[in-house]
Amino acid sequence: MSVPAVGGTRLRWRELPAGLRRAVETAAGAPVRTETSQPGGFSPGLASVLRLADGRSLFVKAAGLARNPHTPGMHRTEVRILSALPAHVPAPRLLWSYDDGDWVALMTEAVDGAPPAQPWRAEELERYLGAAARLAADLTPATVEVPQVQDVFADAFLGWRRLADEPGGADGLPSWARQRLDRLAELETGWAAAAAGDTLLHADLRADNVLLTDDGVVVVDWPHACTGAGWLDLLLAMPSIVMGRGGDPEQLWRRHPPARGVDQLAVTTVLAAMAGFFLADSRKPAPPNLPRIREFQRAQGQAALAWLRSRGIPGG
Repeated sequence: MSVPAVGGTRLRWRELPAGLRRAVETAAGAPVRTETSQPGGFSPGLASVLRLADGRSLFVKAAGLARNPHTPGMHRTEVRILSALPAHVPAPRLLWSYDDGDWVALMTEAVDGAPPAQPWRAEELERYLGAAARLAADLTPATVEVPQVQDVFADAFLGWRRLADEPGGADGLPSWARQRLDRLAELETGWAAAAAGDTLLHADLRADNVLLTDDGVVVVDWPHACTGAGWLDLLLAMPSIVMGRGGDPEQLWRRHPPARGVDQLAVTTVLAAMAGFFLADSRKPAPPNLPRIREFQRAQGQAALAWLRSRGIPGG
């Protein structure tokens, strides 16, 4: 089930429009000499550390509408969120942004760190889990104006209902899910109430969005930030942790401080909605320049479904 969290056909610096390259170098205050495209993730645009002529390094991501119609909007959202994050949040500092209505770019400080190794190493997993717990504690209540999780995932967490309504929607599902499709679709309807809360969430806390540094952890890629239950960030990331051989999800979950004492039905409900989203979306055609995202979603859906089955669902 190990499918790497990488699937975007990344742009390189020289592929950007000349005007955008000039704007980046003007904002940086020096010409770009070399670039290092960053591994991991599903961005179809530029995502590179740029080494400048004066020896400094900066990180720049950029995409245009022709590259992928959704990515520029995500970059706009991230610019707004990074601009508003409190200084104590372990996120890169936004230095500059660009938006001509087609191409959107943002520049941040280059973080001297690396994502956790995959498969997971025990020490790095502990650092990651500790950072996830600290984020939940430090970002409650949220002090940044972001959407609620119910709004961010409103069109996503409908997977089981969509499959139940589609002719042949159950085809190809594991037998356990196929036999319980109507029950899963019913359970999924309660996810929004189950996920409610006032914690500022990253909402995409996979390993490829975390950089381990000499003195801590930095979390990158914030376009999905929203408010919700403090335990959601780890729950949403758990399928990818399992895929990276991080261990048994239930054991990891029960050790997570924000998960202690929470309503277990609420957890199961959101887990069911997440599994349905991944499995239903994995059937769609791949978006432009993201050829492997459906494969990754399918693997995450299978991991989430296996955990859901082990927990059990009411009435099933």
